[in-house]
Amino acid sequence: MQVYKVGGAVRDALLGLPVQDNDWVVVGATPEQMMESGYLPVGRDFPVFLHPRTREEYALARTERKTARGYHGFSFVTAPDVTLEQDLARRDLTINAIAEDERGLLIDPYGGQRDLDQRVLRHVSEAFVEDPVRILRLARFAARFADFRVAPETMALMRRMVADGEVDHLVPERVWQELARGLMEQRPSRLFEVLRECGALARLLPEVDRLWGVPQRAEYHPEVDTGVHLMMVLDQCAWAQAPLPVRFACLCHDLGKGTTPAEVLPRHHGHEGRSAELLQAVSERLRVPAECRELAEVVAREHGNVHRSEELGPAATVRLLERCDAFRKPKRFDEVLLACECDARGRLGLEGRPYPQRARLQQALATAQRVSTAEVARHAQERGLAGEQIAQAIHQARVLALADRAGDGRDAED
Repeated sequence: MQVYKVGGAVRDALLGLPVQDNDWVVVGATPEQMMESGYLPVGRDFPVFLHPRTREEYALARTERKTARGYHGFSFVTAPDVTLEQDLARRDLTINAIAEDERGLLIDPYGGQRDLDQRVLRHVSEAFVEDPVRILRLARFAARFADFRVAPETMALMRRMVADGEVDHLVPERVWQELARGLMEQRPSRLFEVLRECGALARLLPEVDRLWGVPQRAEYHPEVDTGVHLMMVLDQCAWAQAPLPVRFACLCHDLGKGTTPAEVLPRHHGHEGRSAELLQAVSERLRVPAECRELAEVVAREHGNVHRSEELGPAATVRLLERCDAFRKPKRFDEVLLACECDARGRLGLEGRPYPQRARLQQALATAQRVSTAEVARHAQERGLAGEQIAQAIHQARVLALADRAGDGRDAED
């Protein structure tokens, strides 16, 4: 029985990056031998075991054969005579097909070290075409390793996979899993650029794909192209270390601009509402978690109002806070504001400009929160008010609190 460290742990060590998890391949063993040695079986589709002490995963060397379309259309063969080279051959990229033995010697039959040195993402073999998830994984690696390029022959292979319809058989849960991981990488724009270049973005997220080539008003968007703007916004999210819900919200905030009638371009009146509707369709199709979907809906609908919030009087500001559900969910409102700040800074030449709207609305919420809703409700009830009338009294008290703080003499309904 021979044990080898494989995959990401070897790759990241060669790149000088922290190693998060170790994966191991075992050659020359049977499941029975593994269990006799104290390993715990956990694999459902093929033999994977947990080390009795470290709890790291040890997989028996295996080969695979395509049996049907899609991610699940494979059969696996594990046997003591399956070699390490055969196991490495089924992996997606050469940089992930390097092994290290117990003495620290590297086994690299497919040129992974060369491609690490040359900063290239290259498929191991033609078997790459058998698993459409590999397109998403490669795009995610492009977002993680932003200085790597995709080998031309690998891009051609991915285009062929898209043309053959393999991408259409991806299950929604796996698409979302890979997109979510890619959004959290250091250059999320690269994920979408690679998917767009091979044609997969038009199949998986046509609402996003159609944004390229859509013009915007140059006085607000010096970069003009909506797709270019979106990529800049996503990279601003990474720079701000924003959490996943914020990054997904930014991905979807301008979807409605892709459906603006050509005769009114470059103006996009009403795109916020269209964005919110398209977002719901995307979320249902990919089964996006509620936390991400709900934040994205608020950002899509209200980001223009947040950008213009310095023009709003006390009453309009309170209505904005109420529409964002800021009083019940102040933490989520902070994330709404972060998404809007990334949107404002995702513009050519404006990446470092101040965004005072965020601090102003945070202060407005803090001021309005100091209103004792219980006391306002009690006084309202003493005056014989109930239901919606009490809610309106609370609203009015919050408006007056903001007006008093600002010394604003405008009517409460301004």
